[in-house]
Order: sequence, then structure tokens, then C-alpha cells
Amino acid sequence: MKIHLNRKNEAVHFEGSSELSNVKINIDGSESIGGEGKGVRPMELVLMALGSCSVFDLHSILKKQRQHVTDIQVEVEGQRREEIPNIFTHIHITFSLHGQIDEEKAQKAAELAVKKYCSVHDMLSAGGVDITYSLKFN
Repeated sequence: MKIHLNRKNEAVHFEGSSELSNVKINIDGSESIGGEGKGVRPMELVLMALGSCSVFDLHSILKKQRQHVTDIQVEVEGQRREEIPNIFTHIHITFSLHGQIDEEKAQKAAELAVKKYCSVHDMLSAGGVDITYSLKFN
């Protein structure tokens, strides 16, 4: 896998692309380093990667369990330490599930999705990040 970052201005606005897709994403830094609010910050991308990796697996497992999911929303909140580098110390994922869903099956599916199948979770937790999750129904 290979990605490319192309500088878009004289500050820290970059456009990211991947060889795997034609999709481009705008990435920018904080104002303190010259960012102009033209894209997502790198640490936000980390949270988005964890949330999307987990929910893709969760959705797939729920579908195999024949659960009728009409909507899934994900909120990921990370806490960072004060000293540099300001790495994440704790991240919490909240899955909001809508539809006709057996709560026990969904709990098992979330456990598998987050802790077994999500490679982003494994990389972050191997680095010492405490990752928790919860589910909300309808």
C-alpha cells in the first residue's frame, strides 16, 4: 500500500491520495503551525481510521448474523497526553445502531469487530492506547 501527499499551498495544506482508490482527502495542520482549516488534522484521521475499520467489520458481522440494520453511526473520542508527542492515551468508540437488532448478538459482534478484526485497533493498542467501546440501540 502506498499513499501520496501533495502540498496545496505555502502553508501545511496537503491533498492525500492512495494507489488503491481515486479518492482524495484534504489534510491540514493546526493554526499554530500555519494551518488554515482546509482539511482534517492527522490525529483526527487516526480516530476516523479506527472508527471506520471497526464499523466496517461490525456491519459485516451483523449482516452475517441476519440482523436488520437500518442505520449505524459512530462517534470516536480520544484523549491525548499533555507532553510531546501528544499521543492518544484513551479512545472510546460509541456505535449507535438502528433497526431490528438482537442486543446480545450485537454485543458479540462489536467485541469481534473491535478487538479481533480491526487492524487499526491492534496497532493502537499495541502502542499502549486503551480502547473501549459501547453500543446504543435505536
